Amino acid sequence: MASRSELSAFLESVERRAFKQAVFAVRDDEAALDIVQDAMLRLAEKYGHRPAEELPLLFHRIVQNAIRDWFRRQKVRSLWTTLLSSLSPSRGEDDEQDPLETLQAADGSNTQEAPAEQLERAQVLEIIEQELVRLPVRQREAFVMRYWEELDVAETARVMGCSEGSVKTHCSRAAHALAAALRARGITL
Repeated sequence: MASRSELSAFLESVERRAFKQAVFAVRDDEAALDIVQDAMLRLAEKYGHRPAEELPLLFHRIVQNAIRDWFRRQKVRSLWTTLLSSLSPSRGEDDEQDPLETLQAADGSNTQEAPAEQLERAQVLEIIEQELVRLPVRQREAFVMRYWEELDVAETARVMGCSEGSVKTHCSRAAHALAAALRARGITL
């Protein structure tokens, strides 16, 4: 079991290396500092009772997981920004490019979509986003992680801190609620 002084000495000895590692990974000093501080807190709170010789491997794993989580959050933020910005009206004459048009189409897809189809798709996305906000928090979390972040059931369960069965239940309820809301608005997918 590591004493407070051993834990403190260990954290002091690895803070600069961990910061450099995080900076190289995320290329943002402030985000790297947050990642390292969160990792240090997590180590102290959850693993401070472990023997001192286990601390280096645990800390390294915590930092790596925190970096991966940061990238996942960035991916989701980027997705939401793209989706939401495509639905908002243009703010200026120079800002006429639709961010969704910058995404590459899947092979074999019809890239020349008719304007009516583009409008319909944009309207459906807007309605889905409105209905997502109305879902209970846990259902929304499970739905977004599973279908937009593309995490599997086990990963989603670990992130949400619940069982895999709960994730499946939350996703099923969210999908049924969204389908019912879309049907109520006359939309069938």
